[in-house]
Amino acid sequence: MAINGCSRTRNRRQATQRSQKRSTTRFSVRTATQLSCARGPETPLLSNETLASFYEKELLTRFSTRPALASRHERSRNSEYLRWTYEELWKEANDLARGLLGLGLTKGTRVGVVMGNNSAYAQLQWACSIIGAILVTVNPAYKVHELMRTLNHVGVSHLFLVPNIRTSRYLSLLAEACPEIANSARGDIQAEALPHLKRIIVVDNTQDAQVLQKELDGCKSAIDFREILIRDQSSWEERKRKVLQESLDSHDVINLQFTSGTTGYPKAVSLTHHNLLNNALSIGDCMRLTEQDVLCNVPPLFHCFDNSCSLSACPRLVLGNLAAFTHGSCVVYPSETFDPKRVVDALLEEKCTALHGVPTHFLGVLSEVERRKNGGDDVNLSRLRTGIAAGSPIPIDLMKQLIEKMNLTELTVAYGMSDPVSFQTTTADPIAKRVETVGKILPHVTAKIVDMNGAVVARGMPGEILVKGYLVQKGYWQDEEQTKAVTRVDEEDGQVWMCTGDEAVMDEEGYVKIVGRVKDIIIRGGENLFPVCIENVLTDSPAIREAAVVSVPDTKFGEVVGAWVVLEEAHRGKIQKEDVRKVVSTGMNSQNAPAYVWFFGDPRVEELVEESKGGLPKTASGKVQKHILRAWSKELASTGYGKVAS
Repeated sequence: MAINGCSRTRNRRQATQRSQKRSTTRFSVRTATQLSCARGPETPLLSNETLASFYEKELLTRFSTRPALASRHERSRNSEYLRWTYEELWKEANDLARGLLGLGLTKGTRVGVVMGNNSAYAQLQWACSIIGAILVTVNPAYKVHELMRTLNHVGVSHLFLVPNIRTSRYLSLLAEACPEIANSARGDIQAEALPHLKRIIVVDNTQDAQVLQKELDGCKSAIDFREILIRDQSSWEERKRKVLQESLDSHDVINLQFTSGTTGYPKAVSLTHHNLLNNALSIGDCMRLTEQDVLCNVPPLFHCFDNSCSLSACPRLVLGNLAAFTHGSCVVYPSETFDPKRVVDALLEEKCTALHGVPTHFLGVLSEVERRKNGGDDVNLSRLRTGIAAGSPIPIDLMKQLIEKMNLTELTVAYGMSDPVSFQTTTADPIAKRVETVGKILPHVTAKIVDMNGAVVARGMPGEILVKGYLVQKGYWQDEEQTKAVTRVDEEDGQVWMCTGDEAVMDEEGYVKIVGRVKDIIIRGGENLFPVCIENVLTDSPAIREAAVVSVPDTKFGEVVGAWVVLEEAHRGKIQKEDVRKVVSTGMNSQNAPAYVWFFGDPRVEELVEESKGGLPKTASGKVQKHILRAWSKELASTGYGKVAS
């Protein structure tokens, strides 16, 4: 993907000027008493287009021949692997949109998708937006009972899936759990356990025709994805496509995004064209994306960049795909699932300028970069400059390494829930702010930080962060009770505040630091301790690779600090729990020092936590499951195991 240097410089300069212009007005709203509230600017104006109309009016007009997508693990007749321009992606999306209409889908139909990162996912995203079908992004790591519960919860009638990802064989698992699926006629599933499901469409990721056929033979109701595409532009489906696209409204729900469900069942967040498109535009602006940029999109497309502190659980289809597409950038999928070697290959061979990831992804990529450098390879990442680090709280040491070792000098941090992103650092922010905060409020968004009584706290004081504006979801799908539990109506303007459940501090300049989940705060003897701050001190130690801090019940203090630690390989067996306590007590207030320390790799710990496979228990997208850690902590602490002498 050759880039013209003069054009690149000009486009980057224009993007910088837009960013600087925005920064002069973006955070000017403050109260006389300096309370923790902020409102983003009213410019640039919000778009009222649907996703499909924006693509036609903006992307096709400006970037039709520019590269849009490169999927390096998919074969192509015309090149080594699949590459689409913006014009080609739009054509493929319309072929699929006509195919969906041919299957009987229409506006509001829920379309489930269980796949890794591939071209069909991007194609399906745009096809659904064209006809108003609602894309339901499902976690591929779900067990079969979780998958079935999810499909039933939102009434999915058409399910797109790949035969397998790693060890999960989805068709076989569904057929075993629900035998009617295997024996129903093609396109007419009759299953009591899945009453809404009518069709399963299989996207081939086997790269082997015989293997695919065997999978299809074992499930009579399944349809090959390639069979449903309709390329005839004179068909009745094309006429209906045009009518449907014209009838859509930007406030129609277009995506159901599930919360991570680290506690309780996941809830389906209802997101609209308006939510997603405008958020994508703001995110890309913060990164200064242009048509000259090439984004290596690593995290799984089903979710957002999951989080433990809501550091951007906003759909990855937005952070990754849409933020890049809306700015004419090229999206690269290095592999179907996360593979550090293929990521580094993609960064080098595609000359990527941007990289997204959660801490787990970045740690893996860093290790691969260092392995190659130590082996004498020339790892030239000079083109790399920006991206988004999100998911779970980003350790300060990790951010510094990404800047120093991978040239990610303009790396940004984004924050949001399963609503789109509300705070993000920019490439123009000082490094200290990009390392320690999630930035300032985005345009057309308002935020405030409140105490337990709902009163806005002073700058510098912690409290729960609430947001309102265009980005707030339309509510949890068919769950009015849960929706009411996390929303508040503003008495002054009638807008809805979304309660994030995250504890945050806003400084004098309006930068926000996330200090933890409200429910994760450790109250030791009446003093609030913030796990994220303690984790940052721990991971700043060269001996500690990862750390997670949770509350442990205590008869004297009510709660004390428990630290779960993954050591670097070279330090395993050499670091004691007293050493870990000392790292914290010398790095911050001694009240934060852990009373209990548990090491992954310790036989006693591994006996209890076998399913974690030697590391912190996480969701498929990298969120540390602290409710599991709290349960393990309680069990081990009850016997005194892991207690550190104070």
